[in-house]
Amino acid sequence: MEHLLYTLDWLLYILFAINVAYLLVCSLASLCRYKPFVTAPARTSKRFAVFIAAYREDAVILPTVHACLAQDYPDDRYDVVVISDHMRPETNAVLSSLPIKLLQVDFEKSTNTKSLQAALGYLDKAAYDIALVIDADNIIAPSYLSELNDAFSVSGVRVVQTHRVAKNLNTGMAYLDAISEEINNSIFRLGHVNLGMSAALIGSGMAFEYPLFYDAMMDNTSVGGFDRVLEMKLLYKGIHIHYLPDTIVRDEKIQKANSFYRQRRRWLSAQYYSFFEFANHLLPAIRSRKWDFCDKLYQQISLSRVLLLGFVFIISLAHSLFASPSACKWWGIFILLLLALALAIPRKYWKWRLLKAVCWVPYSFLLMLLNLFRLKEANRRFIHTTHVDTN
Repeated sequence: MEHLLYTLDWLLYILFAINVAYLLVCSLASLCRYKPFVTAPARTSKRFAVFIAAYREDAVILPTVHACLAQDYPDDRYDVVVISDHMRPETNAVLSSLPIKLLQVDFEKSTNTKSLQAALGYLDKAAYDIALVIDADNIIAPSYLSELNDAFSVSGVRVVQTHRVAKNLNTGMAYLDAISEEINNSIFRLGHVNLGMSAALIGSGMAFEYPLFYDAMMDNTSVGGFDRVLEMKLLYKGIHIHYLPDTIVRDEKIQKANSFYRQRRRWLSAQYYSFFEFANHLLPAIRSRKWDFCDKLYQQISLSRVLLLGFVFIISLAHSLFASPSACKWWGIFILLLLALALAIPRKYWKWRLLKAVCWVPYSFLLMLLNLFRLKEANRRFIHTTHVDTN
């Protein structure tokens, strides 16, 4: 029995150590000086379709649309396409008065995937060069489309993820969520591109060559986390995903624990769903040296940072309480994990509020742990995150 426990301890240690080492390497890579691939303004203005899937987003949709219409970009070179699903008649009436394309849908079981597919079927595929997807609560700067246009003028650029940042920091949970977002940006986007790999998509603030997006979305059947399935498909095709760290899209952060619980359940479900859907592609990807795809597949099966932090701490503490000689090695990777996360947090968030936000981590771990037992439910129906106007 003792030998079995010893073996199990080492297996768990190796599993967690790999996760920690991966995060640490990418976090350190994010500290390197980034060399943007855009060097000159574009000579031509590409035609954009800006997709906004809006399910019950009456509270936030209008500021988002107005920000899209206020672009320093030729008006005749982009269309704002709002897919209104279960929004109030008065909201739709206001939207109808704006110079946008409004598509009203009424799905029995709503998903972002269905909304985007409806819009793609509604538009003329040949009329656009670039598809941009933003959330109904996102705010973009007037220069946003121009910066994307410059990026797509560079040869070989087919997919771009922009830098999503917090729109609100009004609660402790929102501050923690904002920090979590920036850690993701550092590790899975900036760190990855500095290592010569693809950046991760994030669900909004992402732009694609229009035909590429059309083909990848029209056979997408995901209930939640359509971006993960989309990303896996693109990476398997060998499409590189670029990152624009200076092109900002402001996104509303979770303000309450209940919203965090629901959102993360959707994310976890999408993560593991995409792994099992694409796991059979691993060996062909290795043979074809599609390392970006292999890396993304590893991310899907890895533990989330909150779960990893909680499990490593609990195991380290348990070893210490039982005076186990293995405690040192566990506390060692716990310290390295803290270092990896600390290095990934931008300097502007190192304030006294950070300590208060950290107090939410144990509670967040419990919520994530509960979510592990409700993943099947999350994949059967779309879990909507309620937004409020924070402007």
